[in-house]
Parts: sequence; structure tokens; C-alpha cells
Amino acid sequence: MTRLTHAPSGPVFRPRAPFGPASLVLAFALLTAWALDARPLQAKVFDPQTFTLDNGMQVVVITNDRAPVVTHMVWYKVGSADERAGYSGIAHYLEHLMFKGTKTRAPGEFSQIIARHGGRENAFTSFDYTAYFQTIAKPHLEMMMEMEADRMKNLVLSDEIIEPERQVVREERRSRTDNSPSAILAEHANEALFRNYPYRRPIIGYDHEIVAITRENIIDFYKRWYAPNNAILIVAGDITADELRPLAEKHYGVIPAVPGVERARPAEPPQKASRLVALHDPAVRQPSWNRTYLAPSYAHGATEHAYALQVMSEILGGGGTSRLYRSLVIDGKLAVSAGSYYSADALGPGQFGVYASPRPGKTVADMERAVDAEIARLLAEGVTEDEVQRAKKRMRAQAVFARDSFQSAARILGVALTTGQTVDDVEAWPERIARVTPEMVLAAARHVFVKRRSVTALLLPSENGDAEGPGPQRDLPSRGGSRP
Repeated sequence: MTRLTHAPSGPVFRPRAPFGPASLVLAFALLTAWALDARPLQAKVFDPQTFTLDNGMQVVVITNDRAPVVTHMVWYKVGSADERAGYSGIAHYLEHLMFKGTKTRAPGEFSQIIARHGGRENAFTSFDYTAYFQTIAKPHLEMMMEMEADRMKNLVLSDEIIEPERQVVREERRSRTDNSPSAILAEHANEALFRNYPYRRPIIGYDHEIVAITRENIIDFYKRWYAPNNAILIVAGDITADELRPLAEKHYGVIPAVPGVERARPAEPPQKASRLVALHDPAVRQPSWNRTYLAPSYAHGATEHAYALQVMSEILGGGGTSRLYRSLVIDGKLAVSAGSYYSADALGPGQFGVYASPRPGKTVADMERAVDAEIARLLAEGVTEDEVQRAKKRMRAQAVFARDSFQSAARILGVALTTGQTVDDVEAWPERIARVTPEMVLAAARHVFVKRRSVTALLLPSENGDAEGPGPQRDLPSRGGSRP
């Protein structure tokens, strides 16, 4: 079964897409920007109902009666950034093991039952959360809740189960990371961007640490984090809160809370030097240039800039009409692609990235000069009111048909609630975006575009088959300066 192991807060280097190795902020924009109308203060996004069970489990219900189907999700407020140093990959490893047996069900039976009833399921691990979901016809919802509650407390973790799955996880790392130059570069870029914060470690883990994880390590992790008071139940579809409450109390409400569940993470120290990471590989056919800046998120740092940064990303690099695309691809004919991305949906520091890929005959140094020129222009001149309004209009147009997707609604709320936001924050997104001004965008740009808080990543072909050599130095951008 395919596992979605790199969800929105995944590694840097490539521009991000909804529920891929990229930003859920974009997905959030697509799902909610429709509400930016003439009366933004009255806008609603999903209008969910919420309640909390006696054991501390939060429940969110998003009613959508277009079809007799429901998506049932359980989110745990634990991800790879909550792992102890030296145990990278244990959160993702446990995600795999959750699909094995419990005290009442044999390994694989959970998935077989869902398939037999016409449903589908999956799970994903990110830096800040782990989530499990099923989409199925409404009459089978209680069965899903019973099975999910069962594996929350009764998972069987024997050596006979753990050891074969360890090899599956290792093979996943080999195929997705070790055999991909862009993924290897992303891993090294993340390690350089974060000096101390645990986002620097890969979600899937390092192979030598995956090998060393013991059965006792996994059981301890499971018992510490997989508890109702550290979980959020989100059900979206043809269901109301009144219908769901007795089912939630029956299946999840009887599970005892675990005391002392607390997320403690180290702080990121000041960054005083820009960093350059370059990977030369004979498998690379298309060079790429990427720079990622440390940025605020909704929950970390100068949070007042988070909404303006979303608008700025749309103006600077959000598609074919953006400044970067017009300057580098259309007018300058320097690049085959160019853009920007921003992730605000992190419990820790966020990331703002810019990227470009050169046309034949151009170099990554050309990309850096052109991107830096656009950033310098933005810092010197700011953005116009017309650009801000057109950015909001584009975001609204992209989301016209997206709001009715209850599966995406459940994911957006799950990410928000596991990364320090509230339901009210999600519902207030349209009015907060509507309040963004050109002056706010300029202030956000000046806060983020500080080169000493950035990593530049280069993906380059190697000459003469030399994957380890430094490559042609003429292609490397120059260093120096504290701002672009």
C-alpha cells in the first residue's frame, strides 16, 4: 500500500503542491479563497461543528450531504520533529506498523475489511503530525471508528511484525531518496537550513538509525503519543455532530487519556551566514536553482507576516502571470520555469522559497542574478494595490469548485489543529487575507529576504561522469552580502 510520507511540511528544494512534498498553504488558499468577496468579514470557510470527549479527544464534524459518503480521519499531534535525536524515522515506521494486526484482528485484516466494503484508506507522516484516513459509505462509518479506536490502544508489535516492515521502510528510503538526486539535495538543504530545529532531519529517517530502532523504542513511542488526548477525530461528509457524538463517545471516549503528553522542541539559534549546497550527479539532465529562506509560520516567529507572505508568494512566483515567471521565462527567456512557494502551516519555523531552472545555454548563476534582481526590485519598490487585488482574485478563481471537497476540508482542518491553529483561525482566513495591504507585503518581504537566513541549493549535471567532483565553477553563483 502506498504511504504518503512527505506531507505539506516536507523537504525544501522543489516548489510545493497540495498534499505532495510541498505546501498545504496552497491547498488552504485554493479551498478558502472563494470567500474573499465584497463582505469578507461575514465569510465562512467550512463552518464545522466541534466538541471534546471527556478523555480530551477533540472532534470536528464537517457536514456535506452531497453524497452518502464520509471521510473519517484520526490525526495524532506527533511527527518526525517530535522524535528523539538518534531515532529518526520512528514516527513514519510506526505509521507503517499501524496497518498490521491488533489483539482482535490479524495483520492485514483492517485493510481487507475496508476494501471489501468499497472504501479506501491511507496514512501520511509529516514533521508535525501523523494521520490515518478512510473514505467509505456512511453506513460503514461506525465500523471504521471501531477499528481505528482498536488500533489506537491494542496494536500488536512483535518482532515477527516489526522486522519485515523495517525492510519495507528501508526500501522506501532507497527508492524515494537515495535513488533521486533532487531528493538527496532536498535532504542536505534541509539539514543546512535548520541549524538545530528538528525539521533538519528527514521524515523517513536516516537508514543507519532506522536499522537501530528497537521493538522497545517503537512500543515506547506508541504508548507515549498514540492517545485520545493527543488525537483529533475529523469526520467530513454526510454526517452531523448530533449523529457522530454518540459514536465517538462509544468507541473513542472509553479509551483512557495518557498523562504528560507534551511536545518539547529545541529552539533555532540565530543564523548569521548564508549557505550553499550543490549536488553534481550524472543522472541530472535539467539543472535547477533554489533558495529557501527561514520564515515565520502561523505558529512560530513573526506570525503577523504569515498572511502577507501568502499574497507575496502569489505576486512574486504564483504562476504564469507572476513577476518571476514573466521576467525569467517570458521576457528574459532565461529559464524554463520559475516561481516561489511558502509554507505557513508549521508548528515550528516556516519556509519561503524561490526557484528557477535555466534554458539551454544559461546557467544557475544566471538564475540567481535574475531572481535577486526581482527580489531587489520588490524590496525597493514594494508591490502595487492592483497587484495585491489581482493576486486575491486569482486565488479566488482557483477555488471556485474546490470548496465542496470534504476530503480536502478534513485535511486542511487536521493540519491546522495539529500545528497550533484553531477552528476559528481557519474560519477567519478569508478576512485576514482580505486585510493584507501593499505595505504589509513590503514589511513581510523585508523581514524574510535576509540572505544570512537562507540556503541556496543547486542541482547540476556532472562532467565526465564524476558525481563527486566540484563541477564547473563558472556555473556556481557568487557568495557574499547579507541581502539579495
